[in-house]
Amino acid sequence: MAAAGAEERREWRGAPGPERGHSSGPGPLGSLLSRLPLAPAPAPRRRTASQCKPEPPLLRTSKRTIYTAGRPPWYSETGAPVDEAFVIGLCGGSASGKTTVATRIIEALDVPWVVLLSMDSFYKVLDEGQQALAARSDYNFDHPDAFDFELLVSVLRKLKKGKSVKVPVYDFTTHSRRREWKTVYGANVIVFEGILAFANKELLKLLDMKVFVDTDSDIRLVRRLQRDTMERGRDVAGVIKQYNKFVKPAFEQYIEPTVQVADIVVPRGGENFVALDLIVQHVHSQLEKREITVRAALASAHQGQPLPKTLSVLESTPQVRGMHTIIRNKDTTRDEFIFYSKRLMRLLIEHALSFLPLKSVTVETPQGTMYEGKRFHRQRITGVSILRAGETMEQALTAVCKDIRLGKILIQTNLDTGEPELHYLRLPKEISEDYVILMDSTVSTGAAAMMAVRVLLDHDVQEDRIFLLSLLMAEMGVHSVAYAFPRVHIITTAVDKRVNEEFHIIPGIGEGDQGMLYLVARVSNPRGNLVATLKGL
Repeated sequence: MAAAGAEERREWRGAPGPERGHSSGPGPLGSLLSRLPLAPAPAPRRRTASQCKPEPPLLRTSKRTIYTAGRPPWYSETGAPVDEAFVIGLCGGSASGKTTVATRIIEALDVPWVVLLSMDSFYKVLDEGQQALAARSDYNFDHPDAFDFELLVSVLRKLKKGKSVKVPVYDFTTHSRRREWKTVYGANVIVFEGILAFANKELLKLLDMKVFVDTDSDIRLVRRLQRDTMERGRDVAGVIKQYNKFVKPAFEQYIEPTVQVADIVVPRGGENFVALDLIVQHVHSQLEKREITVRAALASAHQGQPLPKTLSVLESTPQVRGMHTIIRNKDTTRDEFIFYSKRLMRLLIEHALSFLPLKSVTVETPQGTMYEGKRFHRQRITGVSILRAGETMEQALTAVCKDIRLGKILIQTNLDTGEPELHYLRLPKEISEDYVILMDSTVSTGAAAMMAVRVLLDHDVQEDRIFLLSLLMAEMGVHSVAYAFPRVHIITTAVDKRVNEEFHIIPGIGEGDQGMLYLVARVSNPRGNLVATLKGL
């Protein structure tokens, strides 16, 4: 949404609130605390049963709460992202209720892939002199120079484009950044809040909706007193000193004037439910316009084309042909199916490793002679399995590659839309420089494999360092992946010609009771199996 002028701005004020103004000083603290509520206002009356939304798709365990609603494709059949994330910018004075507004927007959206990004994370690192000033409440944290706008713009721009980013964690007690940064990824909607969210031209260009949270100055002061004394270990005198010296002047000079660029002004913050509902409705309408279908496009594309050069099929020796005969036979017992499938997986892994870059080395043998050999470069190898079937290949990989790091990506098909959905991922740190072996036991249309490759690219893994391994592939899946990602190496033991209406590979390999449940079968009840899978993560 383009920035609107003051005359185009929409304001939802509802019932009249206290008159807005700024006094020259806070007055006696006791008077303020007696006049203004220190506790949040009581929650509004819940809707009646006929008006309530259905329960959100949540899985609650003893340790955490997990959304089981997946993220649909955010890219086209070409593999390229189609739409950037929708960014809501929230601006307002210190303690105006921006975080409360952000939280209530996120709750009302009921969309799992929403990121809350706070400007507070991007305070600059203070030197010793600035640290001493901060300890005496003499450092101005409300001035634009206190923020690392260059890092902030870079992080928000990457996150808007769908990339994985690292966000600093600021410690308000020590006035410093913590050593561990937070990794953020997968945003369909980004809610960005901060006192100077509208004060930088480059930031404004990244915001699709600009919301100014307007709260009375006295209320903001009392909230700040509560927050800084109870949560940040400050004393009352220091908070009031900092407010009068820095916070109030900065609001009048840098924050309040930016209301002119806001699309929406929200008085009374998180208590203005009319404004919040209208914001949520607009965001939902924008998200509906961005819905993408991928699987249907894959099913009708690349018919009759020659197989790509990036495909490598394990040589069909009599031994390999014999093992395929066993695992394709509907009368094969489960134990035999598992045994020979694992043998094929081991051969597939060994074959794939031959495509990794090797350098010539000379070593001395125990007999004192020199041997000219090969050695893998110093870069790491990481294995990533597409859950749940791809996990069956991990044993073969770890048996061949010592001390290899492993990651997991859970992708399930939505039975209503037929589209793949990303539910969960856990990738090793600093994966961007690694060679990644991506594993899924079968690839039919290629929809899940494409999503997994897109996730790796979003984490800055180089495309030509991704090796997609599968026990069996359909021609459709091979073409889909190769068309979208022409530099990804595709390696399998066999390629079958057709995919039926249920997207099963034809002639395919054993299904049902012949061990497929443990190796390659797609679940018949994705939601139920998803819960079981997430509980095991």
